[in-house]
Amino acid sequence: MLVNPSSIRCRCHSIKPPFPSSGNGRRVSPLPHFSRFLQPRKSKFHSLSLLASTSGYYSKRFSVRAVVEAEDADSALADGPSSGFPQPFSVEIPFGNRRILVETGHMGRQASGAVTITDGETIVFTSVCLSDTPSEPCDFFPLSVNYQERFSAAGRTSGGFFKREGKTKDHEVLICRLIDRPLRPTMFKGFYHETQVLSWVLSYDGLHSPDCLAVTAAGIAVALSEVPNTKAIAGVRVGLVGDKFIVNPTTKEMEESDLDLVLAGTDSAILMIEGYCNFLPEEKLLEAVEVGQEAVRAICKEVDALVKKCGKPKMMDAIKLPPPELYKHVEEIAGHELVKVLQIKQKIPRRKALTSLEDKVLTILTEKGYVSKDATFVPAETIPDVLEDEDEDEEVVVDGEVDEGDIHIKPLPRKSTPLCFSEVDVKLVFKEVSSKFLRRRIVEGGKRSDGRTSDGIRPINSRCGLLPRAHGSALFTRGETQSLAVVTLGDKQMAQRIDNLEGDDEWKRFYLQYSFPPSSVGEVGRMGAPSRREIGHGMLAERALETILPSEDNFPYTIRVESTIIESNGSSSMASVCGGCLALQDAGVPIKSSIAGIAMGMVLDTQEFGGDGTPLILSDITGSEDVSGDMDFKVAGNEDGITAFQMDIKVGGITLPIMRKALLQARDGRRHILGEMLKCLPPPSKKLSKHAPLIHVMKVKPEKINLIIGTGGKKVKSIIEETGVESIDTQDDGLVKITAKDLSSLEKSMAIISNLTMVPTVGDIYRDCEIKSVAPYGVFVEIAPGREGLCHISELSSSWLPKAEDAFKVGDHIDVKLIEVNDKGQLRLSRRALMPDSEQPNASPKQQTDASEDGSTSPTLPDLDGPKKVMIKLKDESESSEGSTTSPRSSSPEQTTPPRKKAVKRVVNPTKDRTYINKERAKKSTTSKEGTSLVNGEAKIG
Repeated sequence: MLVNPSSIRCRCHSIKPPFPSSGNGRRVSPLPHFSRFLQPRKSKFHSLSLLASTSGYYSKRFSVRAVVEAEDADSALADGPSSGFPQPFSVEIPFGNRRILVETGHMGRQASGAVTITDGETIVFTSVCLSDTPSEPCDFFPLSVNYQERFSAAGRTSGGFFKREGKTKDHEVLICRLIDRPLRPTMFKGFYHETQVLSWVLSYDGLHSPDCLAVTAAGIAVALSEVPNTKAIAGVRVGLVGDKFIVNPTTKEMEESDLDLVLAGTDSAILMIEGYCNFLPEEKLLEAVEVGQEAVRAICKEVDALVKKCGKPKMMDAIKLPPPELYKHVEEIAGHELVKVLQIKQKIPRRKALTSLEDKVLTILTEKGYVSKDATFVPAETIPDVLEDEDEDEEVVVDGEVDEGDIHIKPLPRKSTPLCFSEVDVKLVFKEVSSKFLRRRIVEGGKRSDGRTSDGIRPINSRCGLLPRAHGSALFTRGETQSLAVVTLGDKQMAQRIDNLEGDDEWKRFYLQYSFPPSSVGEVGRMGAPSRREIGHGMLAERALETILPSEDNFPYTIRVESTIIESNGSSSMASVCGGCLALQDAGVPIKSSIAGIAMGMVLDTQEFGGDGTPLILSDITGSEDVSGDMDFKVAGNEDGITAFQMDIKVGGITLPIMRKALLQARDGRRHILGEMLKCLPPPSKKLSKHAPLIHVMKVKPEKINLIIGTGGKKVKSIIEETGVESIDTQDDGLVKITAKDLSSLEKSMAIISNLTMVPTVGDIYRDCEIKSVAPYGVFVEIAPGREGLCHISELSSSWLPKAEDAFKVGDHIDVKLIEVNDKGQLRLSRRALMPDSEQPNASPKQQTDASEDGSTSPTLPDLDGPKKVMIKLKDESESSEGSTTSPRSSSPEQTTPPRKKAVKRVVNPTKDRTYINKERAKKSTTSKEGTSLVNGEAKIG
């Protein structure tokens, strides 16, 4: 009797099949592909025996699992409640030039696999869990990875309002991708239990990076868990300091490194590499990969020994694959049409044709049923049916006597029932068959879907300056892939702030943001926050371009590049590199050299399609070649060296000879693309846009920075409001950056800052200075724009003043002299120092001058009102005073000796001689022995 498995229902929910325990208290179904049909219904009978009778394989598995479950239950009762947990185990394994501590069974005991790795004082905890029941079959392994850096690991807390970790940061997303990408190639197809890898940084010492520890911890945790995988993986970092390669260097060593390579793999092959370097040659990069592979091999050897001691049995029986005969049926139905469809060059028509063909195959195999072309009927089955002979007359049979001729057994041929398959299986098989036909076409025919050879590059077209208001823009087109790159220049306020474990806020002056809207592939999709793929592609392009940027001293701008993928058919991240390079040149950024990026693919098993077994490397792969191929290797750089690279594979790993061939072929492709970029029309302007902000960098003494900032930032805010500049950025080392939209506002702010940070000298005289504010104890006088000093009430007049406001008001102009600069840079001014001294009649001219410079006593002159400026000159009595207006020197009743010199008042043009600082005095004066200054042959006080 034939039974259709899809018609089986579990009739009684009170009786459960003896599913075994997974070792941690969960029950795992041995029939993941039947689990969606085992729906409990209320009934008085149970048809599990019917299910078991349909297949001896499954009935045997049921019985074995029941025995195992019973044994586990008995041992749990006998040994105690804690016997179900794994026993703690610790081991030290090599990790470059040091060893790390690996512990399992101490933390996370209910997870399928959990491990804690300690390197120095950096501790990473990773757990692996999987769902009890499988999800619907799909074309990818249901794996999710989450990595989080706890601020408490560095003795800090989050700077946010809620004081807890929020959404995953960009650099955490990048580490999630580093963990995810090498794990997937080691997973078996057909395992649909959702698997989750969680990783936390519990402690960070600032010296040992946690990212490669997290990759290794995830590989060990998966190897210890029940998740079926082929081999254990590990990850290491390789640096290059001088000419020496360092495995897992410290953060201090990485500061001097010209290479940042993260490599993950098994004991026999490389699964993933990603890194950035400073125009490193291909051969040098291969040496680094070889060093990293040796380190990974040593780690995996120790991990395999650990798994033998502490590993759990793998759930190999949960793997569900489509029926093998389904592959043959799909090829028979769609094989001929697939050959034609895969020859369509354009992406959208080819995709629509494949979708139509897939619908046709689904209809036949899931609804109508498939009948083999070789035979109309399946082999007839002889079924013993008891039939009565209707032709003969009915006879009365005496009890106990039966005539055998009255009952006949006749074999009747039964017509075959068309084969029907599940829709999920058909879709999975159709995708695999399509990939197989595409790979066969490339290997056998030597031509790809668009007619190119294996090393051919798609047509390239580029143009710059298409956005008039942007600071720089470029549209880069390669085949059916387009990237619109836009550059924006700004000051430090536009820099990207990164909160890290070190505690010091990091400001990125260059960042690239990549976006991939669904319209780029002709689809309708949801728009929201950037996906992990977008973050990863953006970082790859950013690190590729970062090497060619000028230093901040040569180009003090913050640079932002936006790459929007307008159209995509493979290698959009490398198109962002090419478009971003052109946009930077269009914005006037003085880059070191032009760089380009290219994506390489591979067909590994060519012997399957009649090849000689040599891996076939493909240049500039399209989207379908990425999906159907075995490798996606992105390389960016110039003609001579590499700046960034990233490799993902879908097979069990590649070797160094394959990587060498791919790198050399990628170098030829980059050179071709760079040549096409030189044909850009219109070409990059290579000068700053008129819409870009102006940035002027000034260097002042570090101790003068506070004068620019002012109390609570009031001074710098007032300068911005007064001059109209966009921002003024100050640094502790005395560097001041002024950002403005126009030149006039920039010059105004420069003048104010120059006056604020000037170094005044005691004895300088400032004429016609405005009183900015009046206080009971004195007045504040502006001696230069933005620079004020205090003239105390005792220094305002030679006579006693009860209040400063009695004689002066805001807006009055007076002449003052600088008599003191304290430690804080505050200025003390004196008006009395410029007045004739009537209180020291017996003082000699030399003593008067010395006292004036010391600020203790000053010569006194009558208060001169009016807009005229007065310059005091000392002359001998024998000198002629013709042509000058003479003011008799004021005398005191106590004066007994006549002065040897007299003061002469000369009227000076106020508009001609108006100045804030008497600069001529410093340049042209020489000090006489009497303490006076000689200016153009004349003596001047002070």
